[in-house]
Order: sequence, then C-alpha cells, then structure tokens
Amino acid sequence: MIHSLTGEFTIPLLERSFEPYLIANNRTEKPILHISLNPNPKDAVSDETFNALAENYMQEMGYGDQPYVVFKHTDNERTHIHIVSVCVDEYGKRISDSFEKVRSMKVCRKLEKQFKLTSAIVKTEKKDIPIQKVDVKQTNLKQQIISALSFVNENYHYQTLGEYNALLSFFNITAQEVRGIIHGKEKRGLVYFATDSLGKKVSNPFKSSCFSQPIGLTDLHRKFKKSKDFINTYKPQKRVRELVRDAIQKYPNQDHFKKYLQDNKISTFVRENEQGRIYGISFIDHSSKTVLNGSRLGKDLSANVFNHLWNEAEPSISTSVKQNYAEHFTEYIENELKIKEQSFSNGNIMETFGNLLPIDIPEEMDNDIVKKKREKKRGVKRR
Repeated sequence: MIHSLTGEFTIPLLERSFEPYLIANNRTEKPILHISLNPNPKDAVSDETFNALAENYMQEMGYGDQPYVVFKHTDNERTHIHIVSVCVDEYGKRISDSFEKVRSMKVCRKLEKQFKLTSAIVKTEKKDIPIQKVDVKQTNLKQQIISALSFVNENYHYQTLGEYNALLSFFNITAQEVRGIIHGKEKRGLVYFATDSLGKKVSNPFKSSCFSQPIGLTDLHRKFKKSKDFINTYKPQKRVRELVRDAIQKYPNQDHFKKYLQDNKISTFVRENEQGRIYGISFIDHSSKTVLNGSRLGKDLSANVFNHLWNEAEPSISTSVKQNYAEHFTEYIENELKIKEQSFSNGNIMETFGNLLPIDIPEEMDNDIVKKKREKKRGVKRR
C-alpha cells in the first residue's frame, strides 16, 4: 500500500495502490475482494484487535501479501470492519478462491478462539417451532401468515418445496407454485393458503408479492441453494439418519416412532394421498434447524419403506417385518459409512448475526460445491 504522508487516505491514493495489480491482469471479470468481519457487540473489540483480526484473516486466506485497506464502521449497533483488496497478485495471476467460503468459516472459528471472541456456534438456543398456528377466524390472517413465514425463513434450512411445506404445515400454512401465460410469456409464482389440521386449504390464496418479505419463488430457490450449501458443509443429516434408523428398529408403531424422535428434537411430517398411502416423509431437526426428506437420508428411509411398515405389513407379522428390515439395515449402514462426513456443530453460521462472520461473501459462493467429483469451484463475489 502507498502510505499517506499526512496520515489521511483518499480514494485516488487507494486507487494508485491497487492499480498495478489490476493492470497486470485485465481479463479477470471481478478482481476486487470485499469481506466484512462482524464480532459480537458485547466483545467490545478495540482498534488494535480489529487490525490484528484483519491481518490474521488475510494471511490465513492467502491474501496476506496483497494490498488491502480496512474500514471501521459504527453506523449501527454492531461495530464492524470492511476489508477491501484485490484477488490478482503482482504478476497478474489470479489467487485461487477454491472452497473459499468453507475456508473462511474455519478461519473465523480459529480467530474467535485466538482472540477470545464470542463464537458463532455457541449461541443462545432458539425456540423450536412455535405452538401457535394461524387461525383463519381471526381478522389478521395475512399478518399471521407473514409472521410464520418470516420465522421459517430466518431459522430453518430446506432444499425443496416439499420440505418447505413440511415445515409450514406446523403453522397450518401451505405454499403452491402457480404458472400462467401473460402477454404470450409464461409466468411462475408462489401463493400461500391457510389450512386446517388435515392440510386442507381453508382460505383464499395470498400472492407472495402481497407480502413485504422476500418469500417469492425466486427468493425460495435462493434459499434452497443456501440451505444445500449449509447441509453439504455441516452434515446435519448424520445425526438425523442415526436417530431415525434407531427409532424404526425400536418402534414399529408410528405413534411411538414419532414420540421417540420428538423426544430427540426431531418432528416427523408424513404426506398421504386420499387412499392413505404414504408418498412422502420429512424430518425436521430442531437442533440444526434443518428439514430433510426421508429419501435424502438413505434408500432404507424413503416413503415407500414407511408405507410398507405402517400400512401394508400385517400386525401379526410385524416382528418378522422388523427382522427382515434388520437384515438389510447393516448393508445400508456399510454403504453410508463409505461417504466421508464432517462433524456438525449446531448453529446456522452464515445467518447468525452477532458473531465474527464474513457475512459479505456474496451469493456466487452458494453455487453447488460438487456434482460427483467436485468439478466446479466456488468463488467469492468480486466487486
């Protein structure tokens, strides 16, 4: 960096510091790096500590030799810093951003311990899904729905519309995708209904556009991508899979099965058709705030398996059904153990406010991490 003789830094002076790096490589579309570190307000971080945090963060992330500038902001209740740098080195080579989001989270956890800051994964436990459901008889139905949707969006992870609706069912709400042709062009959108205890629609539809919250179809798909990234990184399905398999071995009865999981902070949502056949099952883990369809946990926990165990098996042979299931259980376990899984820590790191987080790492990094052989890289949004 070019140092100011007067101690004051101006935009032209900063531009001159970055200019040689930008000229060396004019092919990189987004060469600017922007990171925001936000400690918990109760940590009362000093300017010296902020400087040390910035320096250590940049070194750990591989940008230590780059010119960078740190700005301290006090424009809200959370004093925080912004780090601006370039991702092209002095020779014009782009610095690798492979798995940068995951690496950034690990660096933040390390710095929290090093500087004795409040950890993002040691936070006050949020309440589970509120017991109160929407009441269609009340005049403020729209406000009830938006309150429930806001709670769901801020606290839980889900990857499909089915998983989303599994969560909304606890509030007597359902979401439905709609399509239509307007001026010769296909339009898609999302509408919400209040439901009764059986899931039947009992209200007029509410268009997502009539709410001030970002709960439209585009917002929902963006949420799916973020949730997928969270689940791929922290593997909450490991705990859920083990508990569900344990429950199905111990409790062939559906009510007892659900009670066992509920005691372990997992709610069960079963989807049935008019004939009573189970065609879908989801598990809501309130510890990790994650919704997972049974098929995501393994072939042995798909809806067809539960339909057979609970609807098709004769009561008199329930024991033999259980034994038959156990014969295949070991095979499924062995197959699953071939997949390496990281340990999971409670807490939605990227959505936790009040902890040391690089929350300004942009959405480009929410792209799929892998298909089969991790062929794609994730990148930090440059600007």
